Amino acid sequence: MARVRRPSPQTAAVLAALAEAGSDWSHGYDLCRALGLKAGTVYPILIRLAERGQVETSWEADPPRGRPARHLYRLTAAGSELAHTIAAPARAVTVTASARAGDDAPAPGAARLLPGAI
Repeated sequence: MARVRRPSPQTAAVLAALAEAGSDWSHGYDLCRALGLKAGTVYPILIRLAERGQVETSWEADPPRGRPARHLYRLTAAGSELAHTIAAPARAVTVTASARAGDDAPAPGAARLLPGAI
């Protein structure tokens, strides 16, 4: 039986950011800034995801004058499914951690846990 590896927290963050963008294209640099990750982390993740068919890539069609075209990224259907699959457990962990810390407000998009469910 093949072992299924869970994505790293950085990969999960990239997938979540791309999922949030929906069908809009994202620049790698913007992902780096938004996630607080270095380019040496984000770009290899994007390349791996593209090789696995989870991210679609394209070149910028009409770059601003004086700047070269940049690569654009967005999730494929398989990537969206993966992002959705890993997002559910991540939200549950966030809610559980918030509940243990005594925070009354659940994480955005997360379901509330019933008292005693932890």
